[in-house]
Amino acid sequence: MILVDTSVLVPFLTGRETLATQCLERLAREDAAFYLPPVVIQETLQGARDRAEWRRLESYLTTQLVADVHDPVASRVDAARIYFDCRRKGLTVRSSTDCLIAQIALESNFSLLHADRDFDAIGKVRSLKMLP
Repeated sequence: MILVDTSVLVPFLTGRETLATQCLERLAREDAAFYLPPVVIQETLQGARDRAEWRRLESYLTTQLVADVHDPVASRVDAARIYFDCRRKGLTVRSSTDCLIAQIALESNFSLLHADRDFDAIGKVRSLKMLP
């Protein structure tokens, strides 16, 4: 199973071609299951330029498979621990949201499709499966 980060979803939706968006395009073309964390839906909608784009995005995003934390408190404690462990090793994670997305991937044993260096840092303190 694959969890998709905002760093891939937004370029995919805007037609930018990268290695990661090619992977997502292949998944979509093959009707392969991929999941979005709720926070990725939020981040994507926050970027809407106008009401028409908001409606298009909302229509698409609310039909996608969603993967969320297993326990609202324990999972966030674990996500905070990821951030803490990175910091203790001198690794910079710019977004605590990325720690939460990584925690969702870890809990669900998903591979994470991303194009964000924060996950590369997280991968040095957790056994995070990543694509591409």
